Amino acid sequence: MSIIPEEELKSYGSLNLAPMVDFLFLVVAVFATLAVTRAALFDSDIQLVKVHPASEQSTVLGYNDSYIVNLSVNEKGQYKWITEFNEYLIENVAGIQKELRNQQSLGLLPKDSQKTKVLLHIDKQAQWEPVVQAIFSVRQAGFEIHPVYDLDEQAL
Repeated sequence: MSIIPEEELKSYGSLNLAPMVDFLFLVVAVFATLAVTRAALFDSDIQLVKVHPASEQSTVLGYNDSYIVNLSVNEKGQYKWITEFNEYLIENVAGIQKELRNQQSLGLLPKDSQKTKVLLHIDKQAQWEPVVQAIFSVRQAGFEIHPVYDLDEQAL
């Protein structure tokens, strides 16, 4: 009689698949989450507007047909209302909505919100959360918003 039971000495011909199934489930869950997140970000009907040199702007952006409002988001997530002469900091997205409605009620913007285009200038280092909040708040206020980028001088 042996100290070690005979069952322990036999080699088993099977492989424990439970860790592999767990790993496969985690991989599928990660890819499913990425697919849903990507669809949510890319299916939100956001179109970028290409800013051209000043000589071409009136034909490309339709300056004669509508009024343009310039907003920007910097790398710190701060919002700025940009005019021809000055830039004004706006505290949050509620402030953006309030300023749009205020300018519309004063007659500085057309009563028809569809005639006003809001251009959102995004800093390359900006976080996405303040950008998305600005887009949805402007849309909620009833205005059309276009995220824009400036052409790099080196790319030309």
